[in-house]
Amino acid sequence: MSDERTYADDEIPAKLDEYGIGDWYHEGNWIRRKYSTGGWPMTMMAVNAVGYLCEAAGHHADLEVTWGKLWVKLATHSAGGITDKDFTLARKIEETILWQPEADGPLDGPMSKFVFSK
Repeated sequence: MSDERTYADDEIPAKLDEYGIGDWYHEGNWIRRKYSTGGWPMTMMAVNAVGYLCEAAGHHADLEVTWGKLWVKLATHSAGGITDKDFTLARKIEETILWQPEADGPLDGPMSKFVFSK
């Protein structure tokens, strides 16, 4: 086991808020998040973005993938619980997956969102 600090079940909701990832939730031994997309191509782009972030961080998520939906689950297996690694990676995933170009910015982006918050 790692010497990283793990958080007790009753501490996790406050940590989710502290990290600005309130749409994530604690279930079982994981923090989790479901993303809805506009269809299979958008789901696969989201999966690849999450995969890239996890590989870059050296901290890997469990993913469930289906048409129009992606579930992301994080826990630090080496520590036996939820650590700051999980909250930090969840925040980076959230920032990346939900990012949209600014309406008045130089990037046009898609005409509609292709990953939805809820």
